[in-house]
Amino acid sequence: MRRVARVTGALATAGLWTAGAGLVLMTVFIAAQVFWRYVLNDSLQWTEPAAVMIMGWFIFLGAAVGIREGYHLSFDVVLYVLPDRVRPWLYSVSDFVVAGFGTGMVIYGAELAGRTAGNKLPALGISGAFDFLPLVGGGALLVLFALERLARRAAGLSTPRFGDDHEIEPASDAGLSAAPGSEAR
Repeated sequence: MRRVARVTGALATAGLWTAGAGLVLMTVFIAAQVFWRYVLNDSLQWTEPAAVMIMGWFIFLGAAVGIREGYHLSFDVVLYVLPDRVRPWLYSVSDFVVAGFGTGMVIYGAELAGRTAGNKLPALGISGAFDFLPLVGGGALLVLFALERLARRAAGLSTPRFGDDHEIEPASDAGLSAAPGSEAR
């Protein structure tokens, strides 16, 4: 499990850095568009569709990393009135639902990419399938990270959740030990 956690941790880190770089790149593209339009009185046709495509990548990569790290909001009202022994089961149900949603993203995103592969995005000169690749990539990572959370819980390892007091996991052990004072989930 430690090897899997290291690999998924590296994927999450790469996804987070890619999302961050995409956010910066999108900002540069939009700034260039504003400069060209209002200062040079011209327009760059490719900046808006490129920025939207990049935005898809950083949204879906960031969402997947948020699932892995336990930073997504959750609706936990019912959990406060249930016994503690029931909570891990409901956490697992939640992770199964996330994995199912990610599977749908992969399947239907791939279908959409396949249907638009023959189209050409006029401003960028590339296949229309590229518009849906973030959906497929983000969905695949969502499934992987949700399955990792299920495996960690089954192995008795901690799985951080939004609102828990948890620190960023050290790279040396990928956070496989529970933080002091926290219960293993």
